[in-house]
Amino acid sequence: MSTPAALSPDPTASSGAPASRSYEVRTFGCQMNVHDSERITGLLEAAGYVPAAGGEPDLVVFNTCAVRENADNKLYGNLGQLVPAKKRNKDLQIAVGGCLAQKDQDTILERAPWVDVVFGTHNIGSLPALLERSRHNAEAQLEILDALEVFPSTLPTKRDSAYSGWVSISVGCNNTCTFCIVPSLRGKEKDRRPGEVLVEVQALVDDGAVEVTLLGQNVNSYGVEFGDRGAFAKLLRACGQIEGLERVRFTSPHPAAFTDDVIDAMAETPNVMPQLHMPLQSGSDRILKEMRRSYRSKRFLGILDTVRERIPEAAITTDIIVGFPGETEEDFQATLDVVAASRFSSAYTFQYSVRPGTPAGEMADQVPKAVVQERFERLVALQDRIAAEENRAVVGRQVELLVTAEAGKKSEQTHRLSGRARDQRLVHFSVPEGAEVPRPGDFVSVVVTGAAAYHLVADPRSPQDYALRRSRAGDAWDRRQAESCGVPAAPGAAGPGPVSLGMPGLPVR
Repeated sequence: MSTPAALSPDPTASSGAPASRSYEVRTFGCQMNVHDSERITGLLEAAGYVPAAGGEPDLVVFNTCAVRENADNKLYGNLGQLVPAKKRNKDLQIAVGGCLAQKDQDTILERAPWVDVVFGTHNIGSLPALLERSRHNAEAQLEILDALEVFPSTLPTKRDSAYSGWVSISVGCNNTCTFCIVPSLRGKEKDRRPGEVLVEVQALVDDGAVEVTLLGQNVNSYGVEFGDRGAFAKLLRACGQIEGLERVRFTSPHPAAFTDDVIDAMAETPNVMPQLHMPLQSGSDRILKEMRRSYRSKRFLGILDTVRERIPEAAITTDIIVGFPGETEEDFQATLDVVAASRFSSAYTFQYSVRPGTPAGEMADQVPKAVVQERFERLVALQDRIAAEENRAVVGRQVELLVTAEAGKKSEQTHRLSGRARDQRLVHFSVPEGAEVPRPGDFVSVVVTGAAAYHLVADPRSPQDYALRRSRAGDAWDRRQAESCGVPAAPGAAGPGPVSLGMPGLPVR
């Protein structure tokens, strides 16, 4: 759907937003949405908006997800909560973008007529101009494009983190999974040239980042569009040549297209981390066929075996859907069997929900909710046990952590900080008395002393059991804090607010 003619993506071209207008961006969805929100933030600040610092903002932007059924309820519930604020402040603007906006389009304005702007996944760059047009015309603006207006990487971006960053290597998806609405909302896959990707990675490193995550709906099909099926492995190796880039991650691959050259690149490139997110979805070959996943459980387990042979320390995570239409108890048992054999360090588990517009949504034999819930609980119990066992195997091992700005839920009581190990495990650690406290972005080496299902604990007994390596990323954190509030952040200070991934994944405990 295309309504008014496409506007210029240049945020300075038509936006006259006063510098005093404040904004807040609320994000739901996957890592791609999180990265899109960084672009939305960059666009708004380039157009003269400022982050809301307490009180009610002048603009609230919702960047939405459409993967799950409750995404609709979550959005409209949040929109309803803003009605009183809208009545108090006639100048308050509300914008809705992302996948749900691309899907529902004018339905959003019908259900929430107090919304000022609706924009889609293909025209993020139009947001400042749409906001200005809405103010000028005193009416809601809807613009949904059917194809990508401009590759998102060309838009201004304000990163949430000083020490890590996302880099999109592609957008869209060419797969036709029957449960997934993403291809219809994000479009066909479009790949960036490797040189463009590496320039952006280098810019992030020059700005202080030490960790980069390469993003795509299916990263290991990267390069097909420009005729190089080995492009993703080459890209990983090229990232290994960037001085100062200490950690490289990627998400998400597809088992059907995952090749040994990528495993070799992971094993042979020191800054590519020993971590792999490999979506399973189901362990039943029959259900995988109904899902159009184009691989089978034997192929999936074979990939994991090869990864662990080449990278023994690798931690592997996954996505699993419970209750896909027609799933029998035998099918579900097959999933449990594959999970038991795979030994995932963690898993995002989903109860299947009907998404209008997907082939699976029209299939017969939808599984009753009570059955889905019971199977889901059995799967979570199994994965909880496996995750705890896998984490206990790490106790006594020395790990290097990239210190994060986010602290654990009990950090005020425990006085622990948090970091991510090379394999992406979350570790809550304490700083021995008399030792220097790290900044977010610094590295610490500690020995793991305890384990739970979804985190590890490291409590060094003395300064000799604790090593701090200050980094450029920590320096960048200090600079950002000085720019924002005039003083360096207190050690362990919290960073930006949490981002909801819109998925009932296994919780951090």
